[in-house]
Amino acid sequence: MRTAQIHRVTAETDIRVELNLDGSGRREIHTGIGFFDHMLEQIARHGLIDLTIEARGDLEVDGHHTVEDTGIALGTALREALGDKSGVTRYGMSCVPLDEALSRVVLDLSGRPGLVFSCSFTAPMIGALDAQLVREFFQALVNHASMTAHIDNLRGENAHHQAETIFKAFGRALRMAVEPDARMAGVIPSTKGVL
Repeated sequence: MRTAQIHRVTAETDIRVELNLDGSGRREIHTGIGFFDHMLEQIARHGLIDLTIEARGDLEVDGHHTVEDTGIALGTALREALGDKSGVTRYGMSCVPLDEALSRVVLDLSGRPGLVFSCSFTAPMIGALDAQLVREFFQALVNHASMTAHIDNLRGENAHHQAETIFKAFGRALRMAVEPDARMAGVIPSTKGVL
């Protein structure tokens, strides 16, 4: 089983993440930021990843530390669950619409952290989530998962829809990238022999 459990504690946050890459989309997520919980649920459901996240952070300050540190913990868990990445598909991509909004996510489990993020949110806040923190979450996640992600919101008028298409597309692209490739069984999908 490709699983991981991470417990990350700082002076600002206390975060537990458990994941199973070969799950069914079961999730139990509590960060104290309702809309952020809803977005993390999209990754689990559309990525078919069993995901438990319990986060306590200094929300009396704002959501930044909670969101960023959740990205750090989730990225660390992904990296641990993937191990040496032998036999995975490695690349994943998805385009997801929601009404007027459309987003595209392309991933590479490259071992090299990199994020290209393009979204001009149409509102500064989405529920209790500062829209700027969507990018911060993905930056933290890709840094600690050691993956490359190109995340583009291609269109959208409603900020909720923009964010939801991003998280759904990320879940589906991640599902594709981590999927075992029978033709690559036991082989690391890189001419370097390491990812």
